[in-house]
Amino acid sequence: MIEQMETIEEFLARCSADVEEAVRKAAEAEILPRFRSLAAHEVDQKSGPHDLVTDADRLAELRLTEHLGALLPGSVVVGEEAVHANPAVYEALQGDAPVWIVDPVDGTRQFVHGDDGFCTLVALAQRGVVIASWTYAAARGQFATAVRGQGAFLDGERLFAGPPAPGRDLAVATSHPDYTTDEQKRALRALWTDGLAPRPCGSAGLEYLAVARGESDAVAFSWEAAWDHAAGLLLVEEAGGTHLTLAGEPFRITGGNTLPFTAARDAATARRVADLLRSAS
Repeated sequence: MIEQMETIEEFLARCSADVEEAVRKAAEAEILPRFRSLAAHEVDQKSGPHDLVTDADRLAELRLTEHLGALLPGSVVVGEEAVHANPAVYEALQGDAPVWIVDPVDGTRQFVHGDDGFCTLVALAQRGVVIASWTYAAARGQFATAVRGQGAFLDGERLFAGPPAPGRDLAVATSHPDYTTDEQKRALRALWTDGLAPRPCGSAGLEYLAVARGESDAVAFSWEAAWDHAAGLLLVEEAGGTHLTLAGEPFRITGGNTLPFTAARDAATARRVADLLRSAS
């Protein structure tokens, strides 16, 4: 519980391990038991056949909302499923209270199909600034964390993205065609050029982790939902990377960004991808 006059940084120094435990327990109680064991009645569509939600999403988010709110009284939770039920919940990102940004199962399609490429994403933000993040790929046994100004870590080891190796094509994960409009497809098509090797993304959280690890060079995404981006963007930043919108500005979790945007393992790669995207706009 946060003490009177305690800063967010002091709270994190005391309680970041408790947050990690809450994320692990939510996954272990609600997500992993349903992995490759989902019944038909546990899977629903939201906006369409590519926008799935499961009982694991709903129940894990409810558990995280309860536990994270108890850890930090006065905080609010912006979760993907809560916003789907009530879009006004998203407005909390604009307020002064600390906000937990939660995606209980990032990569629901992969989860439904029995692929282990999904994760649970939690970020803590205040006044539009992401302060800390937790990325748990439960089926892979990987846990990544970041605190602003203190670095990014995967299973306790410091992450350094570093520059891409010279002389090879840049590996760039892009918004999946199933989730893009014709206009967005045209913008992203600019990346199909010499020197780049674009491919459709999987779980956004795991794509960001790949950039932070230096396994991938960049992402190029065309949507703004904070639960997909907040945790991963901080991981990339704290591993030495950066992110840019088409306006040449960092991505804002509060919205109003010029899209598509990129996050990359170094500034030069981010500028190159952003310039290509801008050329198609």
